[in-house]
Amino acid sequence: MRLTLWLFAAALAAGETGAPTALDLPTPQKTGGMPVMEALSKRATARAFDSQDLSRQQLSNLLWAAFGVNRADGKRTAPSAMDHQETDIYVLLKQGAYVYDAKANRLTQVLADDIRTLGGKQDFVKDAPLTLVFIADLAKMGNGNVAEKESTASLDVGFISQNVYLYCASEGLATGVRGWVDHDALGKRLGLRADQRIIAAQSVGYPKK
Repeated sequence: MRLTLWLFAAALAAGETGAPTALDLPTPQKTGGMPVMEALSKRATARAFDSQDLSRQQLSNLLWAAFGVNRADGKRTAPSAMDHQETDIYVLLKQGAYVYDAKANRLTQVLADDIRTLGGKQDFVKDAPLTLVFIADLAKMGNGNVAEKESTASLDVGFISQNVYLYCASEGLATGVRGWVDHDALGKRLGLRADQRIIAAQSVGYPKK
């Protein structure tokens, strides 16, 4: 409910300009949490979620842990080959679809519709309050073979996804990553270019009660 009200208020504040709605996130909390070895012992994949929304602080922490900026030189919490930083994180919420701007620590709306069901083909996907979609922008990876770029991008997404798993384990949240997504339908709704690739999706929420 807290995240829902926050997003609704931000949408009203955007006015009627038709411009993308930018939602500033609170500063991520970079201290505390569970020791990494304990988080590893609790890391698990969930396929059942409660519909309760995360707080906006949790959302900020989650996205920063996934692929936020953690150094003054702009480098991130997960590695990427040649520091291309080609992975964009799209966030599917009840209020719409957003893309994470790590440098500005904000979400920019790309779609005002609830398309969470397109984030996976399993029934439980619709229950999770949010789904992260990891999209590789091959245009950021320079010249080279497309198949090799896709392979490298998949490895990079693996690092990001594991960060999400560890954050969720520390926070007592449920999460699960999957590649079983209707790439064409989701890509069309998100308005992706031909050189953008959906690599995987990962739902996050509270454990099913």
